[in-house]
Amino acid sequence: MTANGFYEEIIIAGFGGQGIMLTGKLLAQTAMQAGKEVTYMPSYGAEVRGGTANCMVIISETKIACPVVAKPDSLIVMNKASLNKFGPRLKNHGLLIMNSSLIDTEPQLDETIEIISIPADELAVELGSQKSANMVALGAYLQKRKLLTADQAGQALPNVLAKRYYKTLPVNIKALQCGAEFTKSCCKV
Repeated sequence: MTANGFYEEIIIAGFGGQGIMLTGKLLAQTAMQAGKEVTYMPSYGAEVRGGTANCMVIISETKIACPVVAKPDSLIVMNKASLNKFGPRLKNHGLLIMNSSLIDTEPQLDETIEIISIPADELAVELGSQKSANMVALGAYLQKRKLLTADQAGQALPNVLAKRYYKTLPVNIKALQCGAEFTKSCCKV
């Protein structure tokens, strides 16, 4: 939050195949549809599937000068390697959403950082699609930050999902809601 309104820098990270880029695109599209200023910058490892993947998203009420995120306000990490790489960059008083299905250690971060540990993979499997773990994590983030909602993300999803994947819309929308509900119940948001 700045004097001129909301300003949030986010890094979303994991390995290729976890839907990291889709998550970032969806967050950016949701913010755009809500009338916010947005930047989205993807970064792929050489291997793509199985390699590292991360993206930077900035959401603001005002113009954004630079799309690069050095020290994010929020970090969504889907695996341990991403936590190790990006965790130390998180700003004090920041927010960490971490996939406890694949991260089994307590992060060693500044005590001012709020940590939401969500078993995204397990929750996604319960919904019927392990590939929707990214949506579970995004739903948790949206619920915690309250700038945008899981419903708004669900409405934006057809705009970022390839038509051949439209059959996954219902489970991905459920996954967004599941992440939001998990955060609401565990964190008393």
